[in-house]
Amino acid sequence: MKKRLSQNFLYDPSILKRIIQVARVSPEDTVVEIGPGPGRLTVFLAERAKEVVAIELDRALYEALKEKTAQFANITLIHGDALKFNYAGIGPFKVVANIPYHITTPLIFKLIEHRENLISMTLTVQKEVAERIAAGPGGKDYGVLSLSVQYYGRPKLKFIIPKGAFRPVPRVDSACIHIEVYKGPPVNLKDEAFFFRLIRTAFSTRRKTILNALKPLTANGPWEKPAKLLSEAGIDPTRRPETLSMEEFALLANQYRGGS
Repeated sequence: MKKRLSQNFLYDPSILKRIIQVARVSPEDTVVEIGPGPGRLTVFLAERAKEVVAIELDRALYEALKEKTAQFANITLIHGDALKFNYAGIGPFKVVANIPYHITTPLIFKLIEHRENLISMTLTVQKEVAERIAAGPGGKDYGVLSLSVQYYGRPKLKFIIPKGAFRPVPRVDSACIHIEVYKGPPVNLKDEAFFFRLIRTAFSTRRKTILNALKPLTANGPWEKPAKLLSEAGIDPTRRPETLSMEEFALLANQYRGGS
């Protein structure tokens, strides 16, 4: 394994099988695995799924895995970058993967680009990242990442994986998170781009009230009177951004755009 890829591999078969159970892999499923490494999860997936598409960036691991999986007719092994791969031609698929920590966020959003075919993602990620993705309003972990992922799917942190289960051993614990991808967004928006701009602005500083946090948006237009818009949306301007639900942010964004 090349050090630059910074991936830690799971070796415990009981944990690997539990991940597959969480993903609800069936004989009808096409499963994409990213960063298969030595192929332990790959083989378990191939025994359960209709087809496994395994994408490995490391050339040495790819070559070794090619030999290990040669007996499986339902494994398609690809040497390539998962962040550049075209998932459009796969058809409906689930993702089950122990992904490198450093590409967690960009990879999730790369996959979300193909949400018309993406059924779910079951990922082993850094514990703190999983907590942020699954967080609800009011907690310290809730923020831009939570809302950005939850706009596209329903995440659930399923179980914690101790760092000792990996080789090499990472510095932090991990978690298995399962994300069911929505067929359509959970809120109605006038302007999706502005909704995300609003969220990023609101969480750019956590210690401010929602009224003060949104001041960067007050240069032009109705946000010259943000207190009025917050009142019309039924949101107390003294609340902190981390207490607002997705529905409230959507209402506020639509209020700015002239109504829901």
